[in-house]
Amino acid sequence: MKRKKVFGLNPNVFFLGLVSFLTDASSEMIFPLLPLFLRNVLATPYTIIGLIEGAAESIASLVRIFSGWLSDKLGRRKGLTILGYGLSTFAKPFMYIATTWGIAFGVRFADRVGKGIRSAPRDALIADSLTTEQRGKGFGLHRAMDTFGAIVGIISAVVIVFVLQKGNLELAPDTYQQLVLIGVIPAVLALFMFFFIREPRREISTDVSTKARPGSLLSGFDSRFKIFLGIIFLFSLGNSSDAFLILRAQSLGNPVLHILLMLVLFNFVYASVSTPAGILSDKLGRRRVILLGWVIYALVYLGFALASASWQLWLLFALYGLYYGLVEGVARAFVADLVPVEKRGTAYGLFHGVVGITLLPASVIAGWLWQVVNPAAPFLFGAGLAFVAMIGLLLLIRE
Repeated sequence: MKRKKVFGLNPNVFFLGLVSFLTDASSEMIFPLLPLFLRNVLATPYTIIGLIEGAAESIASLVRIFSGWLSDKLGRRKGLTILGYGLSTFAKPFMYIATTWGIAFGVRFADRVGKGIRSAPRDALIADSLTTEQRGKGFGLHRAMDTFGAIVGIISAVVIVFVLQKGNLELAPDTYQQLVLIGVIPAVLALFMFFFIREPRREISTDVSTKARPGSLLSGFDSRFKIFLGIIFLFSLGNSSDAFLILRAQSLGNPVLHILLMLVLFNFVYASVSTPAGILSDKLGRRRVILLGWVIYALVYLGFALASASWQLWLLFALYGLYYGLVEGVARAFVADLVPVEKRGTAYGLFHGVVGITLLPASVIAGWLWQVVNPAAPFLFGAGLAFVAMIGLLLLIRE
């Protein structure tokens, strides 16, 4: 029986959006304040904070590549997606008992591995559920729902922080424990949404299994996709963990409550822009929209480097949300444009894998620059690499 469309799209897109909405509501109550918990409560050095964020993401990225390849080989995406969300949900409650940075790293690692398992199959499942003409809109809607979930999570965190510690500059351990307890609830609810998601029917060529061998991950892709991965690597090398944005905000005198409100602003702009940006990319092309987003990103990072007053951070977080809204969904739609249908899972695994693996050196470099040079240095480095990546995308890839 034919299913009724939601917002003109396959209902899979909407219900996967609900999964992401609830999961992000959970995650954004717990993990945005993790760098402050590590620094303020556990007195963790900046280099270790960078290592925790980078190592967890990078190791999990190897899982992304494998899970994407496996979803192509199996011809099914839903089971791996459920497994990934389930692992992240199981890991989160253990942050309640984190008394050392090692325990926090273990929880963060498990959460990121869960994301690694689900990301590529989920994005391939979305792409399988959309026509070429709907790709930008579909991925934009998913990113918007994901990010509105983040807004709900952060606003919930704002209320909890305000009630428990008002405008204190540093995060209290009891406050963080309450955030963890409440934050687990929407993550559990997200798993029930999978009852409404169906595996799309798609034709799989008879030689997919040979094309998808782990030893030949890049076979079957044309040069444009390979060049795009190289450009993404270069851009991501300067795009360190957002933990450094939060630490930068605190270093300019913003209390925890104000930082959370800045994150609300960031996510509101991100969510509001994602769907229109996706629709725009369907009409004008993905590359132009991505280039515009990267220009804004470079300016934002320059702003974080040069900021001297706490009020300036509000504008920068809003512009950072504009960059995310322009690029995140559109880049995923661009991947689907560049690869054959039977290689989508592998392609998304490689795409997410490159971004995640690069986060380790990017975050370690950022932590070292912060500690050895000054807090502005990581952002100047990121802005410079973004400019080089823009030139590469402009000159080397045609749509």
